[in-house]
Amino acid sequence: MIGLLGGTFNPPHNGHVALARAAEEKLALDDLVVLVAECPGHKRVELDAPNRLRLARAAFPHRRVELDEHERTVDMLRDRRFGDAVFLIGADEFCDFLDWKDPNGVLKLAPVAVAARPGYPRERLDRVLERLEHPERVRFFELEPVPIASREVRDRVARGEPIDDLVPRAVAAEIARLGLYRR
Repeated sequence: MIGLLGGTFNPPHNGHVALARAAEEKLALDDLVVLVAECPGHKRVELDAPNRLRLARAAFPHRRVELDEHERTVDMLRDRRFGDAVFLIGADEFCDFLDWKDPNGVLKLAPVAVAARPGYPRERLDRVLERLEHPERVRFFELEPVPIASREVRDRVARGEPIDDLVPRAVAAEIARLGLYRR
């Protein structure tokens, strides 16, 4: 099975890496494809796609890292065929899944595996499941908490503070080398 991990990766951080590792282990993935959203339809991204792609390749050096030219996940899954694939997301993102473009279409094209930290409120996840046409296509796996947000990384860089505890070493080096996220 192939795991598909999509996102803006602005920048990729240790939480993204932990989600990928947990999915590989708990879902017995044969491969992982990291899909960097070129122009995401759900949020504004100040860093250009080539730099975010470069950072994602630094964070996932032994994985396929590709640019996703689609604004929405369902459109990407319709255009590309990954074979036996599962789309990976975190629990917080899953709570917003009903706001995605055609969430039921996403589930028809690929099952979704949701990483939830221990103690995550199950009722929040169940509220989403109850409204899906194919809740059986959603699988949950546990992920140890890694409380990091990309915004925190960007803010620290802008203030000139270290980020070594938030991102892989190669990502910190690329951010410094390229002078990214400085105000």
